[in-house]
Amino acid sequence: MKNIKYTIIPFFLIVLTFASCKKSFLETSPTDRADDATVFKNTDNAMAALNGIHRMLYKQFNLDSQDQGGESGVKIMLDMLGEDVVMTASGNGWYNGIYKWSDHRNASSSSDKYLYKFYYTIIANANNLIERVNGVEGEQITKDAIMAEALTYRAWAHFMLVQVYAKRYDPAGNNTQAGVPIILATNVTARPRSSVEEVYTQINKDIDAAVVLFGKTKARTNKSHFNLNVAQGIKARVALTQGLWTVAATNAKVARADYKLMDSVTYRKGFNDAENSEWIWASKQVEDQTSDFSSFFAYMSGNYGSSNIRANPKAINSLLYATLSATDVRKLLWDPTGKNTDFPIPANGARKPYMNRKFLVAGSTSIGDVTHMRASEMYLIEAEALARSGQTGLAQAALFTLAHSRDSQYVLSTKTGEELIKEILLQRRAELWGEGFRFTDLKRLNSALDRTNSNHTSELALTLSQAPGDLKWQWVIPQDEINANPAIGTGGQNP
Repeated sequence: MKNIKYTIIPFFLIVLTFASCKKSFLETSPTDRADDATVFKNTDNAMAALNGIHRMLYKQFNLDSQDQGGESGVKIMLDMLGEDVVMTASGNGWYNGIYKWSDHRNASSSSDKYLYKFYYTIIANANNLIERVNGVEGEQITKDAIMAEALTYRAWAHFMLVQVYAKRYDPAGNNTQAGVPIILATNVTARPRSSVEEVYTQINKDIDAAVVLFGKTKARTNKSHFNLNVAQGIKARVALTQGLWTVAATNAKVARADYKLMDSVTYRKGFNDAENSEWIWASKQVEDQTSDFSSFFAYMSGNYGSSNIRANPKAINSLLYATLSATDVRKLLWDPTGKNTDFPIPANGARKPYMNRKFLVAGSTSIGDVTHMRASEMYLIEAEALARSGQTGLAQAALFTLAHSRDSQYVLSTKTGEELIKEILLQRRAELWGEGFRFTDLKRLNSALDRTNSNHTSELALTLSQAPGDLKWQWVIPQDEINANPAIGTGGQNP
């Protein structure tokens, strides 16, 4: 396969390193500049810098921690904090502290620092493009495309940060609670935590600007890049979190418009190919850029030969599995017995009840494309937003389109009100299992964590339940940031 040229702006990665506790993670003034004249000479070079951000989503981010494979590692962490993904053994230790609900409350833990650093590095690189791309040589249509993608990255990264490190957005409140620092320039030093409302205002400002620019651009080269559909999908996610039901439903519908739901045969092919008809946004990994043991598939697949997969195949919550109809194709993705030899496992791998084959590698390496947004998610956002705004018939219809594609025996729901919403949310859990949504879903819904009476064990999970609104739903600000950033300081830490 032809190599894709990637560049990550080196000085940001140096400035944002954990090696020094004298600098805030937010300080983006370079100490060891790359040749900006070269990087930003023309649109080809600027596009290479953008491709570097794309690659960050699946490459190993922290060389000391193989579980920190860009956005792939984040997805796993956020699902390990939920109840739907089950650890079947301690394995070789990766993600155990997150699964126990301890690492995200430890300001010195590698996991806690990782998310903060990862998303602010994306923001730093996006800001560099936003500030400079209009000054490079090349066609304006290409500059607009790069600007639109950079704005989308900045919006998305701030959205991920505020969901994790702040208290939940309350659609009925004023949301003056501490959010995260908003970073809009490369040359900033210490920045305080803006309010949650202020962060969401900036997120919407950026994504709205990106939507306008995407309307002027050409088709993207592959699904690693953003396009109008992706920006609209992110807008739908943000609006759903804010309780803006009309905005959420409208954007979800247009985001999925060009993407056909996959058939039942494709559904069983391993979720590893960005050419899938319903994938809207994905990290497309080229063959010569393997991510080895930092890959998503090294922890979540059923068949890659990593130590973690061999000892600790990831399983579905037995209670969630029991809700699936016998005619639902999704029920074929998990083995309740742990004895089904049709489920592929690596050499010397263990078989465990409820283990998954949703995610599979196609060959002997850990290479595989990783989905970040699918049309099915957009149907679910649309259905939920419509149901919450009282548009029952339209909500039932949106849900039917998705559910019937997974289960030919599914009939149009006659449920209304809260019962319809519950059905939609249950479909969401089954459909998006393992794709990184469960923690943020529980938090936005102000729902309790409940792992009880299932195949979770107290020995492995430690935490089997967590009340909604508890302080533990907030990740703590990394201690290195508290020490280095006087605009936050000890008084700005989460309780």
